Amino acid sequence: MNLEGKVALITGGTRGIGAATAVALARRGADVAVNGRYDDDEARASVAAVEATGRRCRLVLADVGRPDEATRCVNDAVDQLGRLDVLVHSAGGPTPGRCLDVAPEAWHAAFDVHVHAVFHLVRAAAPAMKRAGQGAIVLISSVAGIRAIPRLIAYQVVKGAIPQFVRALAWELADDRIRVNAVAPGIIATRFHAGLSPDERKHNCDHRIPLHREGTPDEVAQLIVELATNEYLTGETIPIDGGLTMRIA
Repeated sequence: MNLEGKVALITGGTRGIGAATAVALARRGADVAVNGRYDDDEARASVAAVEATGRRCRLVLADVGRPDEATRCVNDAVDQLGRLDVLVHSAGGPTPGRCLDVAPEAWHAAFDVHVHAVFHLVRAAAPAMKRAGQGAIVLISSVAGIRAIPRLIAYQVVKGAIPQFVRALAWELADDRIRVNAVAPGIIATRFHAGLSPDERKHNCDHRIPLHREGTPDEVAQLIVELATNEYLTGETIPIDGGLTMRIA
């Protein structure tokens, strides 16, 4: 897909991987709707970074973990920018704790933003993509959905659901020329991993990651752009983790 003149919606697009993806798509010619929950300094910085590329950008405030707001988020993006060609669902965060420790409310909230949001976003986005003649949906999974990680069961389960969601949606939407893929980031230098101690970071880079460093949001964004533009790629979840999932230690 040539992104010139196209429109992309990035949920969770005000920071981290989402913000980097918004800029990367804009540099390829797309106008961008950036979604976040708050009109704060991070949101305004993300919008400014996209506009600095010369493309249009709109901030769409919504909590996509709520069904009505997920639907409104898509509709607002289409209303403000005129169409929708690319949807990237990057909203969400960790839910720490073991199964016996995680509060039921936290468990359900994790499903709301990581899994249920996809259902409602896609139901709103697919008709707009059909009108455009094609589309690309990119979801954010995680290596935590591939390999077990202690004390993070809710996050692992919801991220593990994403690859099957991708395969099912890819089949359902292929005839409409809407492709569906996901990325599975490893340890990326974002706020998500800011709580790691220096010793934990050193152990990860020395022993767990064959490339011996954390990834960057820009590197994940590069892969997301490829999944959005490559017209013969659908139904796949691609790890981007410096080789982390190859290791046992």
